[in-house]
Amino acid sequence: MCADPDNLPYSRQDRSGFENRIAQLLADDLKLPLQYAWLPDRRGFVRKTLGARLCDVIIGVPVGFERTATTQPYYRSSYVFVERAGAAPPVRSYDDPRLARMRLGVQLIGNDLAASPPGYALARHGYTANVRGYPVPGEQPAAARMISAVAGGELDAALVWGPQAGYFAAHAGVPLRVGVLPPPPEAAGLPFEYSIAMGVRRGEPQLRERLNDFIRRRQGDIDRILAEYAVPRIPGGTS
Repeated sequence: MCADPDNLPYSRQDRSGFENRIAQLLADDLKLPLQYAWLPDRRGFVRKTLGARLCDVIIGVPVGFERTATTQPYYRSSYVFVERAGAAPPVRSYDDPRLARMRLGVQLIGNDLAASPPGYALARHGYTANVRGYPVPGEQPAAARMISAVAGGELDAALVWGPQAGYFAAHAGVPLRVGVLPPPPEAAGLPFEYSIAMGVRRGEPQLRERLNDFIRRRQGDIDRILAEYAVPRIPGGTS
């Protein structure tokens, strides 16, 4: 397996991430020993791991990821809205006028620190002065820093990629509310949702089909692991 050694909730060198759990389920199912090629998930990750034949599978990649051949998806998730739980009704739309008064956090993604799709959606609604961007580099993952800021009252809400949001919100120490906001019409074409699959080298159809067979047979077990890590899932991710 190709994996990041310190990237919860996905993977960690102590094998405490949900992708570690799924990798172990896969290895046990195939009756194969599980070994890792560890490398931080930064630029060149696929080339230096899968491409260098140090490992055979990346457990989590978007369906259609251009650097690998991908299996069928085993879950689908979305960017979500995280706020403190309370008496006020939850925010359910980018048209909610309360957003203009809230201190909001968004992830800055990629090597050029581009705004995530929710960041673009907020900007198109005119919400910029009250939005703070969180870059990926840092002592903790951007999602962890954002959820901590919501829990501590530095932010009123954060728009975070679902698997990270669910995990860190569940460990925040204060009640937080996680919800999916429908993408606004003016953000058409921006990907707010992704189906997640496993990635292998191109030209290895037999391995890919073995993984597809595993996903079909063990989807229920995979779902239970995802539920343990509070991964928000939306319909359409396993077809």
